[in-house]
Amino acid sequence: MKRYFLELAYEGTNFHGWQIQENASSVQEEVERALSTILRAPTQVMGSGRTDAGVHAKQQFAHFDCLEIADKKEFVKKINAVLPLGIGVYQVHQVVEDAHARFDAQWRSYEYVIGLRKNPFEAGLVWRCFYDLDVDRMNRAASLLCTYEDFESFSRVKTEAKHFRCKIKEAYWEQKDQHLIFHITANRFLRGMVRAIVGTLVQVGRGQIDAEGFEGVIKAKRRVIAGASAPPQGLFLSKVVYPTHVFI
Repeated sequence: MKRYFLELAYEGTNFHGWQIQENASSVQEEVERALSTILRAPTQVMGSGRTDAGVHAKQQFAHFDCLEIADKKEFVKKINAVLPLGIGVYQVHQVVEDAHARFDAQWRSYEYVIGLRKNPFEAGLVWRCFYDLDVDRMNRAASLLCTYEDFESFSRVKTEAKHFRCKIKEAYWEQKDQHLIFHITANRFLRGMVRAIVGTLVQVGRGQIDAEGFEGVIKAKRRVIAGASAPPQGLFLSKVVYPTHVFI
């Protein structure tokens, strides 16, 4: 048996997140169904991380085991023909036999997109935000995230996480035309973390709290102190980075 990484993307509106669950459609379930059909054997996958209901992925990885794939391009064509329209496989990579899509990931990046005007072609892909936001204030507060490691204030209260430590490498906002885009890269993320951060930074942008207040939220280590979570439709898993030795 060989181990492979699927590199895929999905539009998460019609899925109840990545992970398989009862009585709800998930991306993982659809990928496993497609692989099992193509390979003619029950096939399970492990993703690089979970995304919640309504959240999208520009780049996601998942590993699976099977006999050697002779023609990778043909394999990608076949699996895309079976998958629903909302999921697309870009490539299949052979990796070392103990490679793990979740545990070997070094960095994960997310983008959160706020739409500054109503655009009928972006339904389900942005948070249409009606507030006037001060981007400079939001960036001053966001930069503080890189100076801390405990983000319990931005984690879901009910969680299986053993600790709340994350190393954030970058966190900043940029404006592109009629969009505000939040970029954040870390070695790991807590459940609901990015949406909670975005919701709190929007409070900063509205002038409800300042950078010092945002820092106080981080230090408090209490979810109730942070702002309400931003809605899921603006969130994208945008990049997952692995060490080069993983790939063959």
